Amino acid sequence: MSQLKDIAIIGAGVAGLALAIFARKQGITVTIYERNQEISTIGAGITLWPNAIFVIKQLGVLATIEELSGKPEFIRQFDQFFTMQGELDIKEINEHCQLPSLTILRRDLMKVLAERANALGAEFKFDHQIEQHDIDGLMQTHDLVIGCDGRMKSASRDKLFENKPLPVYQGFINIIGISQLANEQLDHAIEDYRGQQQRFGIVPIKSGLCYWAAAWPASLDKKRPVDDWYHEMHQRFQHWPNQVKQVLSSYNINSLNRIFVHDIDPLPYWHKSNLIVIGDAAHAPLPTSGQGACQALEDAWHLMQTLTTDALLDDQLTSFYQQRIAKVTAAQMAGRSVAKHIFSTTEQPSVSFSNISAEQLSSLWMQGLVSKPEVNR
Repeated sequence: MSQLKDIAIIGAGVAGLALAIFARKQGITVTIYERNQEISTIGAGITLWPNAIFVIKQLGVLATIEELSGKPEFIRQFDQFFTMQGELDIKEINEHCQLPSLTILRRDLMKVLAERANALGAEFKFDHQIEQHDIDGLMQTHDLVIGCDGRMKSASRDKLFENKPLPVYQGFINIIGISQLANEQLDHAIEDYRGQQQRFGIVPIKSGLCYWAAAWPASLDKKRPVDDWYHEMHQRFQHWPNQVKQVLSSYNINSLNRIFVHDIDPLPYWHKSNLIVIGDAAHAPLPTSGQGACQALEDAWHLMQTLTTDALLDDQLTSFYQQRIAKVTAAQMAGRSVAKHIFSTTEQPSVSFSNISAEQLSSLWMQGLVSKPEVNR
């Protein structure tokens, strides 16, 4: 049982909601401060690999998540002419991990986590933009303050560092969206198309529903109208394989979002006193890592496991950082490496999974995850 009685969570994203659930199951009073007026649904979808499913299971929401999710069986990589370049058997990964891999719309995942946190008695304070000057007050009134306030503008991260670490633009954009196809054209396979410094990924869920991302190198031009970027996307991918064209002819226009893709450099620490950052605020990776939400979920589980020890709070938080830094940094570096292969003018597009077996990948993802008895509420 944790010695903490009252915590504040800044940000109701994946990490914040998961942490709230774990904390409430330990009987800790939880207040979540969220800048938006409701739970954010920004983002198209998330692939929950077995390491994320391990945490989802501990949260007590696996059955609900499975009902809303797809179960991909393969990742297939193609060039822009629909020539297959490689295949990864997801079923084999799942067998090694003894857990499934699931694909879900982000809005559905967020809804399930928020409802679970609310049912357990977490208090939500929406429309609360927490700035640096607010954090001192939170640190005085709560046993622990956890910053889960994202990669781009994190007041909690800025509070930790005199020289504020800035997100690093990695030179490419993602346009993401959700499409409803007429039939099961994707065959339970994640499809990854690469060529000429461009990438188009399609992730199936169920019944023709899928989410996708189109990416290419671009200058950081925030003044250019968003519709111009969408028009460029159609121009760039108009002669790509039929699967890409079908997705681009059937998306929900309200699901589109243009993202200038940033990550952050590894940080030397994540806490001072009773303030700590986790998730994207601490170690945001590129989407090419495939592990952003997965590592945020892991953070929530690991932090609560560490906080149940008898050590002093500072020692607990230092131990948490030491447990996590190598794994999350590896995910960050893997994301940068894949992006370099795809978008660099000097690199040839490569099969990102060509040199690693399903067994090796499973071992890497499940590192540090060991089931412990649950505290049920």
